[in-house]
Amino acid sequence: MGQEESHTEEIELEQIQDLCMIFMKECPSGSLHLHEFKRILGIPSSSAEESLYIETIFRSFDTNQDNALDFLEYVAALHLILRGNLEDRLKWSFKMYDKDGNGKLDRQEVKRIIRILYKIKFQTSDVGMTPSEICDRIFELVDQNDDGQITLSEFMEGAQKDEWVMNLLKLDVNATGWVIQNCGKLP
Repeated sequence: MGQEESHTEEIELEQIQDLCMIFMKECPSGSLHLHEFKRILGIPSSSAEESLYIETIFRSFDTNQDNALDFLEYVAALHLILRGNLEDRLKWSFKMYDKDGNGKLDRQEVKRIIRILYKIKFQTSDVGMTPSEICDRIFELVDQNDDGQITLSEFMEGAQKDEWVMNLLKLDVNATGWVIQNCGKLP
């Protein structure tokens, strides 16, 4: 698998600069709140699953946990979402799965994200498995020592060994597409 990109479209540097200008215009205080982040990414408020997913993304980039992204957190988020390499995206995905921040994933944490992804990305006919079955399969393929937890190294190795696992673990629901589609529509 190597350093394969997870994006089907490459975002231009000029578009990233436009998004930075939007930040400065929309957030003169220097703080971007969740509802503004959703608007910038073009997430409709009517989509509960996408909204929950974006909230999870937002929290993963709010490194100082002040419920707002400052400019540096915002730029880091854009860079990772839009241009990050596979290893960085997998580390970020692990962080998003790891809700309690203990450095290990348990079944509840994995099921939580799988349920969100299942509603956004998959149809039952696409996978033929329930979120619980998907979670069980991930643990079967990735939990090398069968201790019921997945470490970062197990996560990284498991994702790179199996394409099915990679597609689930890298948490790609086309954020690049959202940004490209909505960048020009913002005030």
